[in-house]
Amino acid sequence: MIMKKSLYKIAAMALSVSILSACTKLDEETFGSLSPTTYYRTEAEALSSVVGVYQLLSQVSNINDPWRIAEFGTDEFLVPGRASGGWYDASNIEIIRHKVTPANATSGRAWLYIFQEIGTANAVLESLNASPNAENLKVQIAETRALRAYGYFYAMDFWGNVPLVTVARIDPNNLPATTKRAEIFNFVETEMKAALNDLPSVKTVNKAAYYPRFTKEAIFSALAMLYLNAEVYTGTQQWAKAIAMCDSVINTGAYSLEAEVADNFKSTNKKSFKEVIASFSVDPSKNAGNNQFILYTQHALDKEKYNLPFTPANGYSTFQEALDRYESQDKRRGLIEYGPQTYLDGTPLRMANGQQLVLVPVKDLVSAEDNEGYKVLKYTPVGTAWSGYNADNDLILTRYADILLTKAEAIFRSSGSNIEALNLVNQVRQRSNASTLTALTLKNIEEERARELIWEGHRRRDMIRFGSYFNSTWTFKTGTTEAFRALYPIPSEQITANPKLEQNNGYPRQ
Repeated sequence: MIMKKSLYKIAAMALSVSILSACTKLDEETFGSLSPTTYYRTEAEALSSVVGVYQLLSQVSNINDPWRIAEFGTDEFLVPGRASGGWYDASNIEIIRHKVTPANATSGRAWLYIFQEIGTANAVLESLNASPNAENLKVQIAETRALRAYGYFYAMDFWGNVPLVTVARIDPNNLPATTKRAEIFNFVETEMKAALNDLPSVKTVNKAAYYPRFTKEAIFSALAMLYLNAEVYTGTQQWAKAIAMCDSVINTGAYSLEAEVADNFKSTNKKSFKEVIASFSVDPSKNAGNNQFILYTQHALDKEKYNLPFTPANGYSTFQEALDRYESQDKRRGLIEYGPQTYLDGTPLRMANGQQLVLVPVKDLVSAEDNEGYKVLKYTPVGTAWSGYNADNDLILTRYADILLTKAEAIFRSSGSNIEALNLVNQVRQRSNASTLTALTLKNIEEERARELIWEGHRRRDMIRFGSYFNSTWTFKTGTTEAFRALYPIPSEQITANPKLEQNNGYPRQ
């Protein structure tokens, strides 16, 4: 197998490939004078393109627009405008307030990223399948099918009814029409199950050598997530299938919880294979991806606290409501920075005026002071290697704790063993020194997912499934949300470019 350090090199090469990104411009990959008959002769040559698709999908885990719209509008993520004039973005404020319109720029950019990933996967698949060496590239073909299916999962999750395109080049005289969400669901399921046939199990590969490519278990995990949300997507519950997919991961015996949640997000997580099931490898020193959570999240004074080679931008924040979910002794509470701030040795972290920095909840959504907003230290800067402001912490897509909580929820909802579901939730809680639950409710499960998976891109999807997205209130959300806002509107520029696309119910066409 190709070693991880080689993947860094070919990732950089793959990212130099030019791809047109809009859904009406899904184009074939350009390899200069190379063609499928001469290019894909070896695994390394095939991976040079497949890794590029991985890099594009990583936007759902990094701090780019696909990740942002999975977190905006929830009770765990906001980006306030600053009194100094920075960070104000009307599109972001719209999402936070559940008032998104088809012209929303943040949602529009997310659409472009998602369909760029899908279009690139289509182009790579066509080239792989056309290669005379295709029979020896079954694993790479399976990876790319799974990557494309993942892209469509997010498109379906965010926008519902979207165009289903499986070719690299679209005839401008025959643009794709909208495909119903349930049909996209079936496509995602079919493609992921087909990919399982040729992907290796984590038990049959050398984890260090194969990392971070998809294994069967990564796709079992994706299917578990798909089935957990099946009722939202199709109107039909599929709890038993979700449980079966979780068991396919659990029964390998290949995964377990790390000693600490934070261990999954350290720069050294590249060497840990206990809990992480799927992730995106980054190495900014080789122009092969980056992690910018610290740059976008932390307060400017954290440059001194963590001896950073840059000044953080003090943007991404969380709510008091997110902090209040944790018990005082819960170790995960320590991942949120709030109140009086100190250096790592406990010395007060002081502002230019000599006063200690005290982080308080956001009070003004459009003109917040610099000390407003709690910070989620999802990816720690301690021990991180930097290339400018880019960190080398790998980006997490799926980990074992999510599988345990997914199985617990599916069991509980399907009237299975509440004792088994309770034990699974407590297994996650005990790792972080949270008190042991003696009984279980759906609210317990939702809140445990929020505590454990904060800022991992699950919260909006979870809140929609549990109904709290519509019925609950929190800071800056004081009333109920209309049911149609479970979907983002199809971006207006996409409908302008392709009149065959239908706008989602509740939104104006233009």
